[in-house]
Amino acid sequence: MVTMDIAGDIMATGIKLVLVISAVAIVPSLIVGLCVSIFQATTQINEQTLSFLPRLLVTLAVLIIGGKWMLTQLVDFTVNIFQQAAALVG
Repeated sequence: MVTMDIAGDIMATGIKLVLVISAVAIVPSLIVGLCVSIFQATTQINEQTLSFLPRLLVTLAVLIIGGKWMLTQLVDFTVNIFQQAAALVG
Protein backbone atom coordinates (compact mmCIF):
# COMPACT_ATOMS: atom_id res chain seq x y z
CA MET A 1 0.00 0.00 0.00
CA VAL A 2 1.32 3.38 -0.94
CA THR A 3 1.20 5.76 1.98
CA MET A 4 1.37 9.53 1.86
CA ASP A 5 4.97 9.41 3.10
CA ILE A 6 6.09 7.13 0.26
CA ALA A 7 4.23 9.19 -2.34
CA GLY A 8 5.67 12.38 -0.90
CA ASP A 9 9.20 10.98 -1.01
CA ILE A 10 8.76 9.89 -4.62
CA MET A 11 7.40 13.31 -5.61
CA ALA A 12 10.17 15.16 -3.75
CA THR A 13 12.84 13.01 -5.39
CA GLY A 14 11.29 13.56 -8.81
CA ILE A 15 11.09 17.32 -8.35
CA LYS A 16 14.71 17.48 -7.16
CA LEU A 17 15.80 15.45 -10.17
CA VAL A 18 13.92 17.73 -12.57
CA LEU A 19 15.44 20.82 -10.94
CA VAL A 20 18.98 19.44 -11.12
CA ILE A 21 18.69 18.29 -14.73
CA SER A 22 17.09 21.53 -15.89
CA ALA A 23 19.63 23.62 -13.95
CA VAL A 24 22.48 21.83 -15.72
CA ALA A 25 21.01 22.95 -19.05
CA ILE A 26 19.80 26.43 -18.04
CA VAL A 27 22.59 27.84 -15.85
CA PRO A 28 25.32 27.88 -18.55
CA SER A 29 22.89 29.58 -20.93
CA LEU A 30 22.08 32.13 -18.25
CA ILE A 31 25.77 32.87 -17.64
CA VAL A 32 26.50 33.28 -21.36
CA GLY A 33 23.44 35.50 -21.77
CA LEU A 34 24.60 37.68 -18.89
CA CYS A 35 28.12 37.99 -20.33
CA VAL A 36 26.76 38.89 -23.76
CA SER A 37 24.41 41.45 -22.20
CA ILE A 38 27.29 43.04 -20.30
CA PHE A 39 29.30 43.13 -23.53
CA GLN A 40 26.38 44.73 -25.36
CA ALA A 41 25.93 47.31 -22.62
CA THR A 42 29.60 48.28 -22.58
CA THR A 43 29.89 48.50 -26.36
CA GLN A 44 26.40 50.00 -26.80
CA ILE A 45 25.44 47.38 -29.37
CA ASN A 46 21.67 47.01 -29.19
CA GLU A 47 21.19 43.97 -31.39
CA GLN A 48 18.64 41.57 -29.88
CA THR A 49 19.70 38.58 -31.95
CA LEU A 50 23.33 38.82 -30.84
CA SER A 51 22.69 37.07 -27.52
CA PHE A 52 20.57 34.30 -29.04
CA LEU A 53 23.22 32.38 -30.98
CA PRO A 54 25.82 32.03 -28.18
CA ARG A 55 23.12 30.89 -25.74
CA LEU A 56 21.81 28.39 -28.27
CA LEU A 57 25.29 27.01 -28.94
CA VAL A 58 26.09 26.70 -25.23
CA THR A 59 22.79 24.96 -24.54
CA LEU A 60 23.38 22.52 -27.40
CA ALA A 61 26.93 21.86 -26.18
CA VAL A 62 25.71 21.19 -22.65
CA LEU A 63 23.02 18.83 -23.93
CA ILE A 64 25.55 16.99 -26.10
CA ILE A 65 28.14 16.73 -23.33
CA GLY A 66 25.77 16.09 -20.41
CA GLY A 67 22.94 14.38 -22.24
CA LYS A 68 24.13 10.88 -21.38
CA TRP A 69 24.32 11.76 -17.70
CA MET A 70 20.85 13.36 -17.79
CA LEU A 71 19.34 10.34 -19.51
CA THR A 72 21.05 7.97 -17.08
CA GLN A 73 19.63 9.89 -14.12
CA LEU A 74 16.11 9.79 -15.57
CA VAL A 75 16.31 6.09 -16.42
CA ASP A 76 17.65 5.23 -12.95
CA PHE A 77 14.83 7.20 -11.35
CA THR A 78 12.23 5.47 -13.52
CA VAL A 79 13.64 2.02 -12.79
CA ASN A 80 13.64 2.85 -9.09
CA ILE A 81 9.97 3.91 -9.27
CA PHE A 82 8.96 0.66 -10.98
CA GLN A 83 10.97 -1.42 -8.50
CA GLN A 84 9.32 0.35 -5.58
CA ALA A 85 5.89 -0.14 -7.16
CA ALA A 86 6.54 -3.84 -7.66
CA ALA A 87 7.72 -4.20 -4.06
CA LEU A 88 4.67 -2.39 -2.71
CA VAL A 89 2.18 -4.41 -4.76
CA GLY A 90 3.78 -7.81 -4.36
